[in-house]
Amino acid sequence: MIAVCDTCFLIDWARYSRRELVFKAFRRLLTPKQVLDEVVSERTLGFIVGEMAKGRAVLYEPLPPVLDEASRLIRFSIEAEFARRIDLPEAICLAVARNTGYTVLTENTAALTLPRILRDYSGVKVWRALELLKEAHRRGLIEDFKRELENYCKETKHTYPLEEAER
Repeated sequence: MIAVCDTCFLIDWARYSRRELVFKAFRRLLTPKQVLDEVVSERTLGFIVGEMAKGRAVLYEPLPPVLDEASRLIRFSIEAEFARRIDLPEAICLAVARNTGYTVLTENTAALTLPRILRDYSGVKVWRALELLKEAHRRGLIEDFKRELENYCKETKHTYPLEEAER
């Protein structure tokens, strides 16, 4: 499996001590150039560039059809009163995933909700770290999901509502 990741996911995941888990769930991480352009943290940049050097992450330069599709998503998110506004890097991730079947890794609310709103994106799989950790637990890569989630939240300072984590 291949995942396409956005900036917020990379920032959090680079802080996590068990970041190798992402490469047990996914063979490769696709990182759009626009995502990399947003990264300012040395830790995050070091993480993703290091993974590129190992061949586990790939820099992706989107072609005009993907950029056009991402622009349409941005326009929709601006014009629809009920949708959260999506930015270009996350819109690119959704467009790539829709056209390839890859999984989007994000913590961005707009990227999480647009596939629920737009029929053309209903098949796009969007995971946060929460879903990635659930998958790692399902595969037996982590023994105690609750403890690992607590560890992830402590290390990254990213929290999830308790009822959502328990589901």
